Amino acid sequence: MSEIINTLVYTGIGLGVFIVALIIMEIGTKFSITKKIAHEGNIALAIVIASIIVSLGMIISSAIR
Repeated sequence: MSEIINTLVYTGIGLGVFIVALIIMEIGTKFSITKKIAHEGNIALAIVIASIIVSLGMIISSAIR
């Protein structure tokens, strides 16, 4: 039971850090990332953001271990 609780706690911490990082990234740009991708269909920006998301996930995963 302790392992399940630990997993849930680390999942919550990881998701929290991930969401904060995405919010900081959205605030740090001069334009709205969501608007550029969803409304204007900027595929290049979507690929860059996807690579940032993957690398953030790898960093957070390594930090938690």
